[in-house]
Amino acid sequence: MTGLARLAPVGLDELIEVAGLQTRIDRKYALSTGDLAMVVDLLPTGTRVLDIAGSRGFGYASVYFDTPELLSYHQAAYRRRRRFKVRTRTYLSSGEEVLEVKTRTGEATVKDRLPGRHTEDGRLTSVGADFVCRALAPAGIDTSPIGQLAPVLTTAYRRSTLLLPEAAGRVTVDTDLTWVDAAGPTLTRPELAIIETKAARQATDVDRLLWSLGIRPARVSKFATGLATLRPTLPANRWARTQRRFFAAAAPAPTFC
Repeated sequence: MTGLARLAPVGLDELIEVAGLQTRIDRKYALSTGDLAMVVDLLPTGTRVLDIAGSRGFGYASVYFDTPELLSYHQAAYRRRRRFKVRTRTYLSSGEEVLEVKTRTGEATVKDRLPGRHTEDGRLTSVGADFVCRALAPAGIDTSPIGQLAPVLTTAYRRSTLLLPEAAGRVTVDTDLTWVDAAGPTLTRPELAIIETKAARQATDVDRLLWSLGIRPARVSKFATGLATLRPTLPANRWARTQRRFFAAAAPAPTFC
């Protein structure tokens, strides 16, 4: 995104120190890359962008794990109050990997991270499984299905991260999105961008900017919306509007391989 070049940089250590926000309120927005360019040009004065060795956009690959019955997916589809996601995330520029667990109870999202590679032959190692159990227990989520978890979906995308003025929150911007189903099909959406705002509680200046432009929060999940699109028999009413606008037959149409 060329518009990011005008922003002042922020280093990774400072970003984590002032806006780590492992417990936060997330708001997601789906929009075209054309609209994204307009939003970047209107960012609040003082917004800074994560810069590592001169790079301001970074490749990510995430592998999502679920049970054979897709327990994690169905918890999200039916809006269960207590739900979880388990994924590995690889930072493509460095090759570093982390195991992440997201739990949700009500509106707040909690993310726990364990650095290092904790999978072997498509399954969690004993250390990884123990970490997942310890992350789920405080949220009151049943840990008995952990031994059944296996990869179901891989997502790849390019991410830029913004730090808002006065450390009032952070914003991630994902583009060049691709989904690969463990069963085989692939979906690419090069004209789609996903913005996610992350704050302790109140709406951020970027939320208010998006609202002023008529862009409202969307029900979009890279895991759930992507998997629902690749597997049309799954229950997907929760994401139907976002699917119709950004994932289904539209110009340009998604590429299925």
